[in-house]
Amino acid sequence: MMQRKLKRPEVLAPAGTLEKLKVAIDYGADAVYIGGDAYGLRTRAGNFSFDQMREGVQYAHARHAKVYVAANIVAHEQDLPGADTFFKNVQATGVDAVIVSDPSLIETCVLAAPGLPIHLSTQASSCNYETLNFWQDEGLERVVLAREVGIDEIREMRQHTDIQIEAFIHGAMCIGYSGRCVLSNHMGLRDANRGGCAQNCRWKYDLFDMPQLGEKHELTGVNPDGKKEAFSMSAVDMAMIEHIPDLIEAGVDSLKIEGRMKTVHYVSTVANVYSAAVDAYMADPDHYQTDPAWVDELWKVAQRGMSTGFYYNTPTEQDELFGEERKRPRYAFVGEVQAYDPATETVTIQQRNNFGVGDQIEFYGPGFTHYAMTVEDLFDEDGAAIERAPHAMQIVTLHCPHAVAPGDFVRGLKVRRHAHVRA
Repeated sequence: MMQRKLKRPEVLAPAGTLEKLKVAIDYGADAVYIGGDAYGLRTRAGNFSFDQMREGVQYAHARHAKVYVAANIVAHEQDLPGADTFFKNVQATGVDAVIVSDPSLIETCVLAAPGLPIHLSTQASSCNYETLNFWQDEGLERVVLAREVGIDEIREMRQHTDIQIEAFIHGAMCIGYSGRCVLSNHMGLRDANRGGCAQNCRWKYDLFDMPQLGEKHELTGVNPDGKKEAFSMSAVDMAMIEHIPDLIEAGVDSLKIEGRMKTVHYVSTVANVYSAAVDAYMADPDHYQTDPAWVDELWKVAQRGMSTGFYYNTPTEQDELFGEERKRPRYAFVGEVQAYDPATETVTIQQRNNFGVGDQIEFYGPGFTHYAMTVEDLFDEDGAAIERAPHAMQIVTLHCPHAVAPGDFVRGLKVRRHAHVRA
C-alpha cells in the first residue's frame, strides 16, 4: 500500500516571557509567538525587550524552532509614529515573522523591514479563500484564520489557495467575532483591540426583563442543583486534541495554542500533549488513535470546560460557562527539577507552590514522560527535615526512586481542605 504524503504541521505555542519561550520549545513546540514592547494585544503579558527577543531567537534557532512577534493591534493615529523603527528593530533580532492585522502596519513593515515575513493575525477575521488569496497577492506568507471558520471551510480553502494556513486548536475562545469586541471599551474604557481587554465577558451578570417603562423583572438563572446563578457570556475553552487527523488532512500548516498570559505549567503541558499527538499521527496515520492520556493531561491545566468551538457546528449554550460545574483541574504546579542524584535517589526541586510530606505529586517532562509518587520526606537547602515547603522559589530535596531530569516539572494533586464546623 502506498504511503500517503502528509505535511507535518508546526505546533505553535504561546510565550509570554523568555522563560515560557524556552519551556515551550523544550516541551516540543516547533515555534512560539511572543509580544514586543508595543503594538501587541497582550499589554499585561511579560512582553519582550529587543534584547530578550534576540536571546529568545538564538535559543529557538539553536533547537530548530521559530519565533514570531505579534504586532496585531487595530492602530489609531497616535499608534503609528515609531512603527517603522519598531519593525526595523524586530527584524534585527532575527525573528522568523511578525503577526499583523492592520493594513497600515503591514505597509509600514513592508517598507521599513523589507524581507521580514508577515502573517495576518486572526484579528483580521479571514473566513474565505478569496480573502486568503488577496493577502497572498499582497505578499503575506501566512493567514491566521478567524476562530469562526469550520473544518469543511478549511478544506475548501486548501483546494483554492497555497498560502500557509494557521488555525487555533486550543485555548480561550472570545465571545466577540475573532476578538472584535467593544465590551471592554464601553464598560471599562479599555480598548480590547489595542491590548487592554478587561475580560468583561467572563464577569457574572444579573439579567432583567424590562417590557415597559418603569417595569423591571429579574430573570433568575437556576443551575441543575437548583441554586440561583448569575448569567455570563463566557465561552468554554477550545480543545481539538481528539481531532488532530482532521486538522492535518484539511491542510492546516500551523496548529496554534492560545495563552500568552498562561503559566509555564500550562505552556509545558499543552505543548507536550499536542506535539505527542502530531508526532504519533505523522508516524502512522493509518493506525492512529487518540491517546486518552493526552485528554487527561489537558484537564490538569484546563481552566474552563473544553469544546471544539466552531469547527464542526455553531456553538450552543452548552459551550457557555453556565449550569453544572464541569470537570476542573485537580493539579497545581509546585516546582521544577534542578538535579537528580541516582546514587542516593535524591531529587532537588525549586519550589513554585506550597507542597509537603504526604502530598501526591507527579513529575512530567518533554516527550510526555510521567512519574507519580507520594512525598515521604522533605528537606530544606541545609538538609534539615521539614514538613512543608511554603516559600516561593525555595530549594528542597526529597527521595525519589525513579530517575527524573533537570527541567522536568512537578505538579501536586490539589487537596480540598475542609474547615472544622463547630457543634
